Amino acid sequence: MDHIEGTFKGARGVEIYYQAWLPEETVKAVLLVVHGLGEHCGRYANVVNHFVPLGYAVYGLDHIGHGKSEGRRVFVKRFDDFTGTLAIYYDMVKGWQAGKPIILLGHSMGGLIASHYLLDHQADFNCAVISGPAVKVGDSVSRVTMILGKILSALLPKVGLFALEVDGVSRDPDVVAAYVNDPLVHHGKVTARLASELLKATQRVTAEAGTITLPLIVVQGSEDKLVDPDGAQMLYDKARSEDKTLTIYDGLYHEVFNEPERARVLGDVETWLAARV
Repeated sequence: MDHIEGTFKGARGVEIYYQAWLPEETVKAVLLVVHGLGEHCGRYANVVNHFVPLGYAVYGLDHIGHGKSEGRRVFVKRFDDFTGTLAIYYDMVKGWQAGKPIILLGHSMGGLIASHYLLDHQADFNCAVISGPAVKVGDSVSRVTMILGKILSALLPKVGLFALEVDGVSRDPDVVAAYVNDPLVHHGKVTARLASELLKATQRVTAEAGTITLPLIVVQGSEDKLVDPDGAQMLYDKARSEDKTLTIYDGLYHEVFNEPERARVLGDVETWLAARV
């Protein structure tokens, strides 16, 4: 496969890093990958290695404040900076792969970004794959905590609130070790402003998910400790897509594409896409 990389100006003029992996033969479709919180698009090697030999071109970008992109780590002024940057990148990808079906693939926070983006731009895509979406506030988060987060977002937007539990990423110890030792992964606390913006985006997706009508597959690990697994069920239930699929993988953790059973998960997504591309 061929590999390309580069940068472009995203929202607010921030320099954004992107990568793409292209099949040697004709491209039959495009996977546009939207990564999760604190990570980067380079962590999707399993997706790349599975789908590029099948004729898919895989494109990804590092969000503002993530990976090789500019910006304060895990900080964003407005959630629209994520979706606005994605819109710019989408136009670039569409130009490079004119006439090819484009599939949106979002994981975790990327699942929230993708779902939010679909509310306004679903006509741009052939279908969507959503993995472990962070689209539901966990029951353990109280109303007082949410109010406090909003106050801190306004007064101390760059203060750290919480960090992800690395052991919840995958049951594969090699995946966890690679995650911990990856210099492009942010292991510090998430800023108050980003947490507040994610909450607002979650509320919008919850309220408006019924406007989603394109073909949709949602994949989720039942033992996900980083996002509430009920969010996947909520997104599936509320979407009005006539063609929609939800698969809950028993016992799997957050990153279903990086679990020991990854071949099964990727195979299921492959089969689903093959019937629609």
